[in-house]
Amino acid sequence: MNIETLRDHALLYENVEEGFPFGDDTLVFKTNKKIFLLVSLSSEPLQFNAKCEPGKAIEMRETYPDAILPGYHMNKRHWNTIIVDGSISKKTLLGMIDDSYKLVQKKQKSK
Repeated sequence: MNIETLRDHALLYENVEEGFPFGDDTLVFKTNKKIFLLVSLSSEPLQFNAKCEPGKAIEMRETYPDAILPGYHMNKRHWNTIIVDGSISKKTLLGMIDDSYKLVQKKQKSK
């Protein structure tokens, strides 16, 4: 998966905006002003941070210990950093983005 595929997928959701609130190196996707995805533009291979339910976050880190790490500069209980190194299928990677978006949307609706 490449940055274009990731970006196109993130922009399919409702009420999504993208921007660079943390500088030119980090592309941020928000829904209703809440972050659900951060993408490093300078990392090789591609890396992104996605929100995840705490139990599932740990499970994913154990399943893919070299490709999924606690969220860099994020709450490590709720965020993972995913390294797109070919060890995780495109379907699984996009599913992580889907889950992140849904978690943020769910939290917004419960307010």
